[in-house]
Amino acid sequence: MRPRHPLPRLWLMTDERLGEHLMEAIARLPRGSGIVFRHYRLEAAARRALFDRVRKAARRQRLLLLLAGTGRKARAWHADGSHGRGGGVRGLRSAPAHDLREIRAAERSGADLVFLSPVHATRSHPGARALGRIGFARLARQSRLPVVALGGMDARRGRALAAAGAYGWAGIDAWMGQNQKRKAVPT
Repeated sequence: MRPRHPLPRLWLMTDERLGEHLMEAIARLPRGSGIVFRHYRLEAAARRALFDRVRKAARRQRLLLLLAGTGRKARAWHADGSHGRGGGVRGLRSAPAHDLREIRAAERSGADLVFLSPVHATRSHPGARALGRIGFARLARQSRLPVVALGGMDARRGRALAAAGAYGWAGIDAWMGQNQKRKAVPT
């Protein structure tokens, strides 16, 4: 199913690193942005409870909310769609990709957009080989889907990648205040 509204260009990827600052990060998102709720390490009941809090905040701020997981679970949890590699259930879908093979798999699965990473070095995947601007551009231009840049991203880097084929950008640390970044993210 193709989205009825424009896809967000700015995204927050949630995870446990945000800690108690998750709701502050959500409050920094401009209206019309998107959230991909991950928090994979939480126990099921705690993950659902946190998702419900995030969903309420997203609705208040008119943000799009995707649940990392199956489309079936996203629908049951009243998300706007799902994020992951699986397909088959109606609703907005995003998929992760790290190379052309995964971009093509996302296209075949019916995803609406792809998160291509890591563009730059990132704390989420320490030691992972970054695509860099040129590698990102090469892959983004081959995609038939809108490509969102992920990995070490912030507003400045997002603007720079727009000319390289980025539809938008996503981050974690970029949505945290400077003091929270130092406290919440181990170095």
